[in-house]
Amino acid sequence: MTTLSIRLPEDMAEKLKRIAKFRDISLNKLMFELSVQVLAEEEAKQRFIAAKLRGNPKRALQLLDELDALGV
Repeated sequence: MTTLSIRLPEDMAEKLKRIAKFRDISLNKLMFELSVQVLAEEEAKQRFIAAKLRGNPKRALQLLDELDALGV
């Protein structure tokens, strides 16, 4: 494990502490969960970009049209 120190404006730090308390978790656990979420979003974005680069734009639009027709 690695320990990180971050500098935040006081009001932001207080808001994060309140969120952690509301969720009944530690501030450390909250920051861990937020980090996991950001990393998952970034990995999904990178997978999407990679698929886009090797994909077929016409086929992708066709699939989106088919999904729209299904109401998805």
